[in-house]
Amino acid sequence: MPEAPYLIAAVVIAGLVTLGLRALPFAILKPLRKSRFVQALGRWMPAGILLILVSVVLRDQIVADLSRAWMVGVASAVTIATHLFLGRRALLSIATGTTCYVLLVNLL
Repeated sequence: MPEAPYLIAAVVIAGLVTLGLRALPFAILKPLRKSRFVQALGRWMPAGILLILVSVVLRDQIVADLSRAWMVGVASAVTIATHLFLGRRALLSIATGTTCYVLLVNLL
């Protein structure tokens, strides 16, 4: 078994590396806030990620059972309508669309 000073040194080094890796993003955050590239990423990345998520989920649901494709379409329309007409609140529109889809699948 390794001796105590070796173990203490290993723990201290691992702690310093962890601290450095966690502090590094905050240290470089200030200059990046003014970057046009980072600002563009901040505007477009959330929509891009949601688009990828929606396309994967819809494709999987439609491919899984083609007879339920209309249910996916109805739930998607409800989600979009809720989002556009009830204040663009993402959680509300996602919950409404999910509830609609679950009800359609289980009741029909």
